[in-house]
Amino acid sequence: MSNYWVGDIQGCNAPLGRLLEQVDFSPSRDTLYVLGDLVNRGPDSAGVLRRLMDLGTAVHCVLGNHDLHLLAVAAGAGRLKPGDTLDDILQAPDRTAMLDWLRHQRMAIQAHDVLMVHAGVLPSWSAQQTLALAAEVECVLRGPDLPDFLHQMYGNAPAAWRDDLAGMDRLRVIVNALTRLRFCSADGVMEFAAKEGAHAAPEGFMPWFNVPGRQTADGVVAFGHWSTLGGLQRPDVWALDTGCVWGGCLSAMRLSDTGLHEVIQVKCEPAQRPG
Repeated sequence: MSNYWVGDIQGCNAPLGRLLEQVDFSPSRDTLYVLGDLVNRGPDSAGVLRRLMDLGTAVHCVLGNHDLHLLAVAAGAGRLKPGDTLDDILQAPDRTAMLDWLRHQRMAIQAHDVLMVHAGVLPSWSAQQTLALAAEVECVLRGPDLPDFLHQMYGNAPAAWRDDLAGMDRLRVIVNALTRLRFCSADGVMEFAAKEGAHAAPEGFMPWFNVPGRQTADGVVAFGHWSTLGGLQRPDVWALDTGCVWGGCLSAMRLSDTGLHEVIQVKCEPAQRPG
């Protein structure tokens, strides 16, 4: 029995199939955790969703910014962008089933002593608070107010968390931290323009996982989202987006029942060109 954490798939269904075949994944025995951005930019987003849906309770996913973008476009709250490859879902006969499955996925998960998010965790948030705040967004995603939420989801403000935030300001900060965060200041102000590696932090900012006193530093946080960071495996963070859609690798961390950790990768054919 093994548990697997896999980085951004982004519609690259063929590499996902090769990875699962390489590890002899069995849904009756193993568990797969997907760290968001299941769809978009790759050639077969619908195939990814159908494959994951077929795995039933053996798969658990957190949502990324591209997954929320799909829900927004489907609800008429967002527009397709150059490079988007979502038409195979939007025009599919099983569109409703795929979108319904997607909006019932999680924003954060904790299992096997690993906290899972797509992008990051604000330094003042504990693991328990992260899960509670994620649950607030999950409740909206699964409820009747989803279209209204998606119409107001986009935006960079507020840029920092406050416990007294309410309404859409509160939800937007949670979504931005969990699905878009790369750099923030020591006091948790988020920066969204910089997208290069950790070495390219804007003045006054740093990678969120390097903030001194981060409340989740005593455990493992697994995340994707940051392909220019490259794979990173530290005692406190696993970064598993290794640029599959750009021609890099699809990466997974395996934890076996013996407690052994192992990184597994499959090479990917490029579906997009950076920039």
